[in-house]
Amino acid sequence: MICSLYKTMKLKIISQGNHNSQLSTLNSQQKKEMIQDYQIQEFLRQAHRVGDAGLTLCSSGNISWRIGDEALVSGTGSWVPTLPKEKVAVCRVADGEVLNGVKPSMESGFHLGVLRERPDCDVVLHFQSKYATVVSCMQETPKDFNVTAEVPCHVGREIPVIPYFRPGSPELAEAVKAALKDHNSALMLKHGQVVCGKTFDEVFERAMFFEMACRIIVLSQGHYKTLTPEEIDDLEAYVLGKVTK
Repeated sequence: MICSLYKTMKLKIISQGNHNSQLSTLNSQQKKEMIQDYQIQEFLRQAHRVGDAGLTLCSSGNISWRIGDEALVSGTGSWVPTLPKEKVAVCRVADGEVLNGVKPSMESGFHLGVLRERPDCDVVLHFQSKYATVVSCMQETPKDFNVTAEVPCHVGREIPVIPYFRPGSPELAEAVKAALKDHNSALMLKHGQVVCGKTFDEVFERAMFFEMACRIIVLSQGHYKTLTPEEIDDLEAYVLGKVTK
C-alpha cells in the first residue's frame, strides 16, 4: 500500500516536472519571438534619423524592420521624423496580420511583400527626398543614374522605374515587390523612392546616395555624364569584389 502510494506520488512529481519544463521551454520560445522594447526604441531612433536627414517630410514616407517572423511598420498617417511608440504597428510578415492593434502604413503591403520576397533584406524604406522626388516627377525620366561611383556600388547599377499607381493600392504593392525582387532601389513615378537592405545603415546609405545622384541630375539641368559600363565593372570588382565574366 505504502509502496503503491509512493509510486503514485513519484509519477505525479515527474509529470509535474515535465509540465513545468514544457512551460519553461514554451515561455522561453515566446520570449524569443516577442519584440522587445529596446527594439522598438531602436526602430524609433532609425526613423528619426531618416527624418533628420531630410529623406521624409511630415507624413510622407514609411519604414519597416523585420524581427524574426514579425515586422515593425510605421503607423498609418504617422510622421516618420517624429514617429512615436504608439504609432508603431507590429505585423506578422507571412500574412500581414496586425498583432498589436496599431494600423500600419497604407504602404505596408509592399513593405511586407518585399520582406517576404527578399529573405536577405530586413529593412524597407519608402522616402520622398527633395531631389529624388523632383526626378520622379520629371517629364523625361533619366535612364541612367550612375553619375558617381557610389551609385552602382551602393544604390544599384540599374534602378527600376515604377509607373504611377495610387499610393496604398495593391497594384503599387505588386509593382514594388516585382521591382525589388532583383534590385535594392526603385523610383516610383510621381511618388517617391523605395530601397531595401539588410541593416538600417545599409538602407540609409542607399537612400542618401540615391538622393545625391538625383541632386546632381537636377542641378546639372540635364547636362551630366555617367559612368561607362567598363568603369562600373571595374568599380564593382574593386569595391564589391565582383568577378566579371
